[in-house]
Amino acid sequence: MTSKLSRKDLLADALYIDGKWQQGKNTFTVTNPSTGDTVATVANASEQQVEAAIDAAHRAFQSWRHCTSEERSKKLRAWFDAIMLHQDELAEIMTLEQGKPVDEAAGEVAYGASFVEWFAEEAKRIRGDILPTIKNQQENRVIKQPIGVVGCITPWNFPNAMITRKVAPALAAGCTVVVKPPSLTPLSALALGVLAEHVGIPAGVINIVPTDDAKMFSETLCANPKVRKLSFTGSTKVGQTLMKLCSENVIKMSLELGGNAPFVVFDDADLDLAVEQLMASKFRNAGQTCISANRVLVQDSVHDAFVGKLSHAVKKLKVGDGMNKDHDLGPLINQEAVDKAHRLVKDAIEKGATCELKGGQDEHLGDLFYLPVLLTNVSAEMEISQTEIFAPVVAVQKFVSEDEGIELANSTPFGLAAYFCASSPQRIHRVSYALEAGLVGINAGAISHYMNPFGGVKQSGIGREGSHYGIDEYLEIKTLVQGGL
Repeated sequence: MTSKLSRKDLLADALYIDGKWQQGKNTFTVTNPSTGDTVATVANASEQQVEAAIDAAHRAFQSWRHCTSEERSKKLRAWFDAIMLHQDELAEIMTLEQGKPVDEAAGEVAYGASFVEWFAEEAKRIRGDILPTIKNQQENRVIKQPIGVVGCITPWNFPNAMITRKVAPALAAGCTVVVKPPSLTPLSALALGVLAEHVGIPAGVINIVPTDDAKMFSETLCANPKVRKLSFTGSTKVGQTLMKLCSENVIKMSLELGGNAPFVVFDDADLDLAVEQLMASKFRNAGQTCISANRVLVQDSVHDAFVGKLSHAVKKLKVGDGMNKDHDLGPLINQEAVDKAHRLVKDAIEKGATCELKGGQDEHLGDLFYLPVLLTNVSAEMEISQTEIFAPVVAVQKFVSEDEGIELANSTPFGLAAYFCASSPQRIHRVSYALEAGLVGINAGAISHYMNPFGGVKQSGIGREGSHYGIDEYLEIKTLVQGGL
């Protein structure tokens, strides 16, 4: 097992290119959203350094692709072991830059590491086919080969797991990567780079280039013919822009984009279970997740009873600095997120919603802390029903019939996750098939797992991450037809 490093050893502030740590001409600041204090000043990659990272990845690809699957598997397994050995240190770094409670951050580190372990195993399971004979003296075979250099662009809300969910399958397949972590939370990614170097993943296989100029990075990456794949997690609007950029070189894409997840509670649901699972879905990372329940749709006959139980549960949540293990929710990521939550709540109330729990900002906690809000009498026309809230705000709508509930759930251009609670086997079957989403939670609010394919339909994205399907995103299928046998 790898030796233990301290949090200070893991707290890198430089670019990681071709196995070397280097500074940039400029820097940007990473701040703690709980306190406003500076956590680190990080090197800001230039266009030339992004190009250098692509070149390094391209050189490394020529040898990494020819490593045996077992060799790649062992390197990934060593990386997994190092991540889990340093779980507490990585969690503290995440909490300092992102704000989520440290126990929740530790859970994310384990979740992120699970993808490394899983794809270390999947590296040895990439298979081809020998097809049935079509002509005598001829054989037709199918093989799978790594696609090449992969660009990875990841979001701030899961700064560890969104890296590993992309990088691990890429490396397992034989690809090399250039990663742009979010400028709000780059330290978790850089810490993973420290550990990758520590366990001997070869120079150039993983390159990490933080920058606050996302436009420059995207344009540089997508214009380079050495890049053959882009994996992006973020907003639909940015994803659409990246699709246009990738079209010039016909770069293969995986996109995990915005969501507007419904959480539907039918009249035959176990209400206590429904509340428990909604809490698990809605309040993870203070509501700042792409699969967070965004629209809570409750059948009218159980609405009041459900809201009463939900209100009681929400009141128990403790908000504060994530380094305090007694706190359930940390701060929102920045002032823009706070302002958005304010705007959505204000708009809903002005249009007729009822505020069951006031919540909102608390001047005694700090500028970015936002106490949970519970709204009822919400309608589908309100902005809060059409926008990813990304805050601890619960917006409850009523519906009458099963058909109306399904129609409301599907009335969005997005289709990442959906949830519903019911008891009838027949209803569970009908609704499961009817909901338009890539992931569906049935009496379950925590649905993301390394074994489960993760991805959306409609404007929520293209492709799948995790599971045995996830590695296919980084492979090309080649048909070999051999005659003269």
